[in-house]
Amino acid sequence: MIQILEGFPGNVAAVSANGKLAREDYERVLIPAVEAALVGREKIRIYYELGPDFMSMEPGAAWEDLKLGVSHYLQWEGIAVVTDHEWIRHSIDVFRFLIHGQVRTFPMSRANEARDWIVGNLVRNTIRLS
Repeated sequence: MIQILEGFPGNVAAVSANGKLAREDYERVLIPAVEAALVGREKIRIYYELGPDFMSMEPGAAWEDLKLGVSHYLQWEGIAVVTDHEWIRHSIDVFRFLIHGQVRTFPMSRANEARDWIVGNLVRNTIRLS
C-alpha cells in the first residue's frame, strides 16, 4: 500500500510504502501525486519511504514504477529513498546511473535529514548515507 505523506511543498511528491505494492497503488496514489506535483513545474522531487513492513512489489507495480520513471525521466530533480532494507539501498546504488537527477538513500533513523535534503537546496552529493 502506498500513502501520501503530508507536510511537503508542492514540488515534492512524498509517499510511504508498506506491505506488498500492487499496480493499483501506482495508478491510484503515486502516479496522481507525481502528476499533481508536475502541474506548472518542469522538475519535481520524490520522497519515498519504504518502511519496515514493506515486503515487495507485484510485477504490475514494478512495471508501473518503470513506466513512471521513464515517462518523466528528465523531470526528476531529486529523489530521497528512506529505508532500512539493505537490498533496496544496494539496488538504488547499482542503478543510480540510470536515474536523472540526484538520488540519495537514507536509513529510517535519518528520515528527518532526508526530508530536509529533498525540500532544501539539493547538494551535489549522491553518496549513500549509512
